[in-house]
Amino acid sequence: LRNFIYVAKVLDDFGYRPKGIRLDSGDLRELSLRCEEAFEEVAKTRQSFGSLSIVASNDINESVLQDLTTKDHGITTFGIGTNLVTCQAQPALGCVYKLVEWKGQPRIKISQDLPKVTIPGRKRAYRLHGANGSPLVDYMALASEGAPEVGRKLVCRDPFHSTKRVAITPSRVVPLHHPIIELGKVVEEHRPPLDLSKTRQFAQEQLQTFPDSMKAYDNPTAYPVMASQSLFKFLHDTWESEAPVPEWK
Repeated sequence: LRNFIYVAKVLDDFGYRPKGIRLDSGDLRELSLRCEEAFEEVAKTRQSFGSLSIVASNDINESVLQDLTTKDHGITTFGIGTNLVTCQAQPALGCVYKLVEWKGQPRIKISQDLPKVTIPGRKRAYRLHGANGSPLVDYMALASEGAPEVGRKLVCRDPFHSTKRVAITPSRVVPLHHPIIELGKVVEEHRPPLDLSKTRQFAQEQLQTFPDSMKAYDNPTAYPVMASQSLFKFLHDTWESEAPVPEWK
């Protein structure tokens, strides 16, 4: 730190504005506070030191970031490399295609593992917002059903638990299902933005609408995804008609 300040002062004398310092080892929080204190002291006589960056790196991940947000530190920029391109929590993304309809006929996957049971038939999804404007639930309905209406009460069902249901009068209804490609051509009305910054901004705006309890790093509240009355009945009727019945002898 002392050497950096000496060199930065000399460069500043020659008209080269110092940019900042990088911390790549040790106690990042403690070191950043020492750097911040030293820079503030020099900035009393040298204005250029008032805007120096304190960059922290060294295998920074979500856990480190979460820990630092709960404590005072002087870090202005995080340099994230390895953990940006490789998710330590889930290094591989498992993707499975689940068929729910074939030639107009519903299809269902039966499994003893409940999360693997599919909900048959063509569906539409909507996000229902409450009186305060925050999302309450994502609501699935059969494609043949009409869309939910603002101000009109409807019953939402947990697809797999018959006792879990709730009545909602939405203040806003947002369709979540839009065709991007039809018959091999992009649907211009729903063409995704080519600018990644717009996609990022949209994602951030959506996250801001959810309550903090659902965005908590530790033990977040699960966001409910529920079904319409008709879809609930259709799921269980299909399940009963397709699932084999064990025979006892």
